Amino acid sequence: MTRPRRSLLFMPGSNARALEKARTLPADGIILDLEDSVAPDAKAAARDQIAQAVAARGFGKREVLIRINALDSPWWVDDIAMAGKAQPDGILVPKISTVGDLDAVAGRLGTADASIRVWAMIETARAVLDADRLAAASQDPKTRLAGFVFGPNDIARETRIRMKPGRAAMIPMITHCILATRAHGLEILDGPYGDIGNIDGFAEECAQGRDLGFDGKTLIHPSHIDACNAIFTPPEAEVAEARKIIAAFEKPENASRGAIQLDGRMVERLHAEMARRTIAIADAIAAMGK
Repeated sequence: MTRPRRSLLFMPGSNARALEKARTLPADGIILDLEDSVAPDAKAAARDQIAQAVAARGFGKREVLIRINALDSPWWVDDIAMAGKAQPDGILVPKISTVGDLDAVAGRLGTADASIRVWAMIETARAVLDADRLAAASQDPKTRLAGFVFGPNDIARETRIRMKPGRAAMIPMITHCILATRAHGLEILDGPYGDIGNIDGFAEECAQGRDLGFDGKTLIHPSHIDACNAIFTPPEAEVAEARKIIAAFEKPENASRGAIQLDGRMVERLHAEMARRTIAIADAIAAMGK
């Protein structure tokens, strides 16, 4: 099933009011967080609150992920045990660096509902270098791997690459990770934009992420949702063109052709494949009522 992932908003699991507000926000997905936004002495209480929030449902058609703590922390085993029982749509795991990390997560999930997917945060130099190996692990269904979330802030910290507007120094790494996901049929989301008040800067980074090939963006503030959704929504003209391409290839006289002329230009079967995804995303957005 194709589903839009234009905007996935982090919400702190320790904040009951935020968890309730998440049910009404226009984000495509909500990430209930146990990691960065939760203090060490609040981890257990946040874990219980998230379990209750997921059990209560009420998130509508929004995708619900739980971000657990990293595998080198003392909390992740309890986090993943809770998540397996709560049955969110997915579990987001920070600082995945090796296939062994994915295997450890799979082992802990065990016989939990098969619909629970795993998302790997790419936040270390090793993860970037081995992105193809990590993505290839998705061929083993036990890993449940659905995609990556690129984590620029932790990568910058580890590599000493400076985060500057335009992210020029990071584009090779971003492209490398995107290629790895596409080679193995996975999705990939961009990391959050930290300067909350700089809406113009946020919009520029969203547009850059879309053009680089990200499927959407993770967010840290609700004020970013509308702009993010707008930028990652296929424009009406693009959707109309996609429907025209599909209709043209479905004509009996074009059934066996690999390329056709449409409005004076050459259109190939690969364009039809791209058009089908555009239509699927647009239809999924419409089905969410957005």
